[in-house]
Amino acid sequence: MTRRRLILIALPCLLAIVTGVCLAQPRFGRRPRTRPGIIPDDRAGVPDWKVDERFKKDVFTFVRVEYDADYGGGGGGGFGYGGRRRWGGGGGWMTDWPDSDLNFSFRLQQLTSLKVNPEPISMRVTDERLCDYPFLYMIEPGNLSFSEEEVVALRHYLLNGGFLMIDDFWGDHAWQTVSDQFKRVFPDREPTELSIEHEIFRCVYRLKEKPQVPAINVWENTGETWERHDGDSQTVHYKQIVDDKGRMMVILCHNTDLGDGWEREGLSTDYFHEFSEKKSYPMGINIVTYAMTH
Repeated sequence: MTRRRLILIALPCLLAIVTGVCLAQPRFGRRPRTRPGIIPDDRAGVPDWKVDERFKKDVFTFVRVEYDADYGGGGGGGFGYGGRRRWGGGGGWMTDWPDSDLNFSFRLQQLTSLKVNPEPISMRVTDERLCDYPFLYMIEPGNLSFSEEEVVALRHYLLNGGFLMIDDFWGDHAWQTVSDQFKRVFPDREPTELSIEHEIFRCVYRLKEKPQVPAINVWENTGETWERHDGDSQTVHYKQIVDDKGRMMVILCHNTDLGDGWEREGLSTDYFHEFSEKKSYPMGINIVTYAMTH
């Protein structure tokens, strides 16, 4: 990945003029899950838009990371350890797919001047196309298990200008798993906590606190904004891993579920206004903007 490539894609972000989220009402509902990488014909009700053919290679594409998970022989959804498919039950890299990716791509196109691909995609970090995409999203990695090939590929991608956002993992066990896997990627780099004064919390939307977003069913059933009672899950953390020049390569969104705020925006007006509108979209847009302009 070349720096020139990143700048070409980033330029529209610099023109963003939004000063507050103005989403009058939730737009989209739920639909049955689709198989990996398949966008439903009706786009789950999310509006489509055209990409200028002259610049179709310079649009922002939301890319979700496919990965294996070690469930220790237990249940779970998505792809299990060693690539075994486990359909149903939720969890894994397919969590919230494709609704959150479609909704977030649409809101990026709607709320900023960033030119966005209406078709989000997913891929493994060993995919030969990876370096064409400067931004990756990984969700629910609490049972993450990288192969040695993936460790090398991800290290190369990140050190050469790529950016990874990690979302929706809660508690001490999930943190330890993610920490152990990224210690393999970067043995000499430790994640560090981001202060609320960091630019990433104010580069488009000025956030007064680090947003914690719970799954909609947790909030509706308990009123709590955290999902686990494993360790200090009540405290949200945003941590970074930087390169030798201090550039943020990875942001770890721990004890929060921004993706559910994107996916579930059409299920509950109260949840939409409290979490999607105030927290999930502003933080997600800030992260993308920061990643594409630094």
